Amino acid sequence: MTSRGYVVAGDARLVVMGGAAWQHAAPGQRLRTTGKLRPAAPGEPDAGILSASSAPAVLSGPGQWQQGPAGLRRAFTAAAAPFGGDAGGLLPGMVTGDTSALDADLEAAMKTVGMTHLTAVSGANCSLILGTLLLAARTLRFPRGAAAAISLAGLGLFVLMVGPDPSVLRAALMGGIGLTSLAFGRTGRGLSLLCLAVIGLVLAQPVMAASFGFLLSVLATLGIVVTGRRIMDWLPAAVPRWAAAGLAVPLSAQLFCGPAIVLLQPQFGVYALPANVATAALVAPVTLLGTGAAALLPALPAAAEPLMAAAALFAGGVAGIARFFASLPGAALPWPEGVFGAATMALFSATVLAAVWLALHPSAVVRAVLAAHARIVAVLEDRSQPSRRHDGRPVARQAVRRSLEHRSGRGTLRVRKPTSERNHEWLLPRPNGPGPRRRRAPPGAT
Repeated sequence: MTSRGYVVAGDARLVVMGGAAWQHAAPGQRLRTTGKLRPAAPGEPDAGILSASSAPAVLSGPGQWQQGPAGLRRAFTAAAAPFGGDAGGLLPGMVTGDTSALDADLEAAMKTVGMTHLTAVSGANCSLILGTLLLAARTLRFPRGAAAAISLAGLGLFVLMVGPDPSVLRAALMGGIGLTSLAFGRTGRGLSLLCLAVIGLVLAQPVMAASFGFLLSVLATLGIVVTGRRIMDWLPAAVPRWAAAGLAVPLSAQLFCGPAIVLLQPQFGVYALPANVATAALVAPVTLLGTGAAALLPALPAAAEPLMAAAALFAGGVAGIARFFASLPGAALPWPEGVFGAATMALFSATVLAAVWLALHPSAVVRAVLAAHARIVAVLEDRSQPSRRHDGRPVARQAVRRSLEHRSGRGTLRVRKPTSERNHEWLLPRPNGPGPRRRRAPPGAT
């Protein structure tokens, strides 16, 4: 930059505030503009904010490795435009991450019901691509190492097409670590892989530590790894595994992401869980069919059309579900802001998880209640048993109990104290007994 006659060159992360001319800027371009530079707010990951006063002048275009994915994204968006409606705008976002054609009302509806992660490519899409490639390679009898290499190559091309978003990078790195361990015959656990992915990404790009998208992606994966399998095991054996996974995955992700979502948007989506459960079966077809169509689009556009049509049909279903649940009364309820809101949401999430366990384990709840009742009865009976004197002789039960007792027929209240072994009695009024004798004056008294 040129400031006060001096030329300063350096690398910095800036946010450019400009007009409509900036909407066509593509990753990899080198631009020149003028404007006013001011520092960013404390705690922001950006070095400053540039208020552009002129349109950007393109000095050079993106590199060869960036032109291909950018052109593919534009071609896919153009091919999805004829479908129109919600499907034409949502399909590019769910497949390539291009949300430029997404309708504002649909985006608001998906935000209301907690489906924002479906408006663009997320870690779930990356995991679907990776799992499909690995399954296909193993089905074709490829060796373990070759299957891992093919899956990693396909995953790299997918990440290059959609762009290196935080959630996609996290899922890609986690999948790469898992495939590497699988290729060498050492399978790791999901929690260990997640920790390795998070540490590696934060060390490589520390700015991700302040990214809400990265935080939500990590929390969602953490919930699925920690509680997803357990919730599936809680369900009865009669429930199919795919149905159990369709319920457990959105529930565990929603419970762990809830406290962080409140910090970003202080409201509670009442229908977030049923909406995500309803769309769980539609996300995989959109991702797989749309990605296959994007791969065939440059070479065989005619073969890509039926795949895109099927993917658009499922994407329209996702949009319809989002609009339906967002139109229900009480779809978004206000929630406290700040730390208190996050703490109360965490408590609510834990309560919901406990309620799910109680609802799915009625016999265990009954056994626990009966065991607690038996324990309480045993403690009370133990306290009522006679104790021993210093010389070993048992003390009478009447001397052990520490209480007040109304002795019927005598009108007295007795205090039992085992220490002194004495009973102090006080006279009590007897409502049904004869009253006290009236004292009379002796004979001859005046």
